[in-house]
Amino acid sequence: MTDKNKCLFCRIANGEEEETRILQDRDDVVIFKDIRPAASHHYLVVPKVHKKDAKHLTTSDVPLLEKLVSMAKEFLEQQGGNISDARLGFHWPPFHTIAHLHLHVISPQAEMGWIARGIFMQDTWWFKTPAWVLDRLKTETEL
Repeated sequence: MTDKNKCLFCRIANGEEEETRILQDRDDVVIFKDIRPAASHHYLVVPKVHKKDAKHLTTSDVPLLEKLVSMAKEFLEQQGGNISDARLGFHWPPFHTIAHLHLHVISPQAEMGWIARGIFMQDTWWFKTPAWVLDRLKTETEL
C-alpha cells in the first residue's frame, strides 16, 4: 500500500497538482496529458483509486480496465484523434516510472518518433495492450 500523498498520480487525480490540468473527470477516472507526449494526442487515463500497475490487477478489476479503455477511446475521438490510428497500452513493471495504474492513449502513431515507437512498442515485455492484460486476467480465472 502506498501513501497517497507520495503518489503523484493520486495527487493529480484528487486535483492536488495545480500544474496538471485534468481534461476529463468522471467519478473514479481522470484523463490528463502526458508530460512527454509521443504524438499530438498523448493522454493518460488514470483511476482515482490507487492501483499499483497493470500486472497487479485481478479479475475483480476487469470492469475498471474496460472503463479505462472505453473512456480512452471516447475521449480521443472527442479531441479529434483517430482511434484506428491509436496506440493504447500499459507499461509493464519494472518498466514504468510511476507506480500507479495508467493507460497511455497515443495518436496518430505516424507522429511517433523512433524512440517513442520503441518505448511504446505493443506486446513487448515492457508495454502491453489492454487486450493482452484482459486476456491474462481471463486466463487467471480459468486456472
